[in-house]
Amino acid sequence: MQMETTHAPLNILMCGTGEYTTGYVSGSEAAPDKRKGVVGLVVFDLKRRGKVGPRIGMVGVNGTKLPAVRAHLDAAIGNDYKGMDTTVETWPADNVPSDPEAYKSAIDTLKRGDGVIIFTPDDTHFDIAMYAVQRGIHVLVTKPAVKTVAQHQHLARAAREHGVLVQVELHKRWDPIYQDAREQLRQLGDFTYFTSYMSQPQKQLNTFKAWAGRSSDISYYLNSHHIDVHAWAMQGRATPLTVSAFGSNGVADKQFGCPGGTEDSITVVCQWQHTRSNNIGTAVYTAAWSAPDNAEVHSQQRFMCLAHRGEVRVDQAHRGYELTRDQKYMSINPLYMKYTKDASGHFAGQRGYGYLSIEAWVDACNALNAGRVTLNELNLSLPTLENTTEVTAILEAGRRSLDRGGVPVDVQLLLAERAAGC
Repeated sequence: MQMETTHAPLNILMCGTGEYTTGYVSGSEAAPDKRKGVVGLVVFDLKRRGKVGPRIGMVGVNGTKLPAVRAHLDAAIGNDYKGMDTTVETWPADNVPSDPEAYKSAIDTLKRGDGVIIFTPDDTHFDIAMYAVQRGIHVLVTKPAVKTVAQHQHLARAAREHGVLVQVELHKRWDPIYQDAREQLRQLGDFTYFTSYMSQPQKQLNTFKAWAGRSSDISYYLNSHHIDVHAWAMQGRATPLTVSAFGSNGVADKQFGCPGGTEDSITVVCQWQHTRSNNIGTAVYTAAWSAPDNAEVHSQQRFMCLAHRGEVRVDQAHRGYELTRDQKYMSINPLYMKYTKDASGHFAGQRGYGYLSIEAWVDACNALNAGRVTLNELNLSLPTLENTTEVTAILEAGRRSLDRGGVPVDVQLLLAERAAGC
């Protein structure tokens, strides 16, 4: 199905009202690297620049907190940056304490060709995205896109059928250092060993304990970043064969009230096979939400890859830029989100990779609506559902292995079974 031609910028509905969307968590400002949020700020600025239409909406579950969220957006963004209009329609109504299906009412107000951005708990992504896709609405969904290969393939087929773009918000693909590292890796021959580590402080469990260990885990939430980076580098070069996963516990369950056995860290070990040589490479992806609360960074993020003709090492958390403020030492990264203003008082973070990943989706949706580009062309350049299936497969295999005590899971069999069952 082809998208009807329109030249008006798309309107956007943001699904989720938490830290990444608004910078507002549990009645206060979020961590320093997301203190004004990301999604809301970017969307408001894209509207200011004429790339987003006049209607911006936001939907959550608890309407009673929305007045405070809107006030936060006005104070942190609207009143801080020159010319920034933070007008936003919200769902559910302010007097509704809980409506898990409020997203349906919100999406129903959109027109075909508009867009939905999903930053909600992992287990809700599929239902929200599918509801939007079936109504001809483009989707940008945070990682993990969904939790199973079956959901991934079902949603990808629906997106193709309805002629809409579903992009996964994998912002590390817009980090200039990660971009270059990916291209360097592809010139170093077969890889031998890849290892990555990504963490968040223990205090984040106060935000995540409503779903941590219940509907998702730290591997889906954080390992998805570097699994994608590695899979992106291996695209067309190697395929994942087997996955074994192992976890550690004692903090999330015993100190934060998460279900017994909730993993504090998860290590996913994946064997890859190179297509031409049949050589085997081993990858080890580790994620944790039990890191110290007062470290110099909110999130440790790094990877190393040893290849046959060289080695690549990237430390995303330490870019050589240090700041001490309010008796706190920090290693900061404005390449991700730059919140400081320009000389005229306007927001000046348009080159941050947290901004660019959202802008790329908006530009692609507008181009698709106008008939200037096809879905096939977008699949070549953006992280869409159609080219990120292996990421979901590795994540699902990791969860299956954990639930079986570390027993290896055949990734190719998982992919084949899901494809056959479709």
